[in-house]
Amino acid sequence: MKPASLGNGTWETKTHTNHTTVDSAKHSYMEPVASGNPIPEVLQTSPPNRIAKNMYFDNVILHNDTIVKTKGFCTDVFFQAALGWIKNQHESKTPYFAYITLNAPHDPYVAPEKYSRRFAEAGWDKLTQGRYGMIENIDDNFGLLLSKLDEWSAWDNTLVIFMTDNGQARRDGTLNGQRIPIFTAGFKSGKGSTYEGGTHVPAFWYWKDKLKSGLDIPALTAHIDMYKTFCELAGVTIPDDIQEIDGRSLVPLLKDPQANWEDRQLFFHQGRWEKGADPNESKFSPFAVRTTRWRFVKNKELYDISKDPYETTNVIDQHPEIVAKLRMAYDRWWEETLPLMVNEDVPYAPEQPQTVRYHKQLKTRGLPVWIPPKL
Repeated sequence: MKPASLGNGTWETKTHTNHTTVDSAKHSYMEPVASGNPIPEVLQTSPPNRIAKNMYFDNVILHNDTIVKTKGFCTDVFFQAALGWIKNQHESKTPYFAYITLNAPHDPYVAPEKYSRRFAEAGWDKLTQGRYGMIENIDDNFGLLLSKLDEWSAWDNTLVIFMTDNGQARRDGTLNGQRIPIFTAGFKSGKGSTYEGGTHVPAFWYWKDKLKSGLDIPALTAHIDMYKTFCELAGVTIPDDIQEIDGRSLVPLLKDPQANWEDRQLFFHQGRWEKGADPNESKFSPFAVRTTRWRFVKNKELYDISKDPYETTNVIDQHPEIVAKLRMAYDRWWEETLPLMVNEDVPYAPEQPQTVRYHKQLKTRGLPVWIPPKL
């Protein structure tokens, strides 16, 4: 099987260089002309995107090998492009993989007025209006994706996954002048944290007539399990002569949520230090080790997740043997990970590559208008 692939949207990505090429006959790629984190920086590498009111609207976007001008809210654009591409693959009977990554909901919290309006009328502050409006816009677009798969009779052998990459980003909002907590599903932290609330995220899987609905899989799984899962589902053999791959196939759990699943250790680290700094100096910056039962956090906290999923009680003094085991595992993981940090000494580009690319194309051939595909 040689499937087509779609990479669509952006999420805290590092910009591709001028060597980026896409075989548009087989693959498709769309990303704001951008780089880095946070999202304002991501969108601002192209001058038109630096205007505050344009941050999420009418963006200049890299579509395959050409920078184009789009019209409308960026989430709508990403889904429109993705759906057009999926339709083409379906009609040509080409196996495909579509990866739609959205920058919403992310600061700055701005949504189309029709989505933020009802939250404004309810008395929410401006940021919360935008945030909730962004979420409802995603809901509508995801619903459009599902309805189009229905319309195109495209559910045969099609797996759809909805998931997020980290915990929620805001802690509170203002409703009618009163400050109130934002919904956190009970967790005490969110994005950027190595507590449970920073990394415990939803993943909804739908495969018509293949996966049972309404089931919860309690096993400890992670994003690193996706690759092997997809390979097994697609009947692809992973070569033996490649770099060792972390993760496991989730297929046994998809068949039986109560299948035997050996305990494991997952490692988390904020991974933020200055260019040129010694990574070892940040080894004990916020980190965590997670097993099915335990979460070891910041080298000084231990939580029994089986009894205390929201990490209210630090039991580190009661379980020194567990702490020693998890600390040893973390030390080993750190030593194994350091050699893989191959870009630590690579200098930053003197100019933002996509900004350079934008000006070069603007001067030589201008910016064509992106034509949305017909659905």
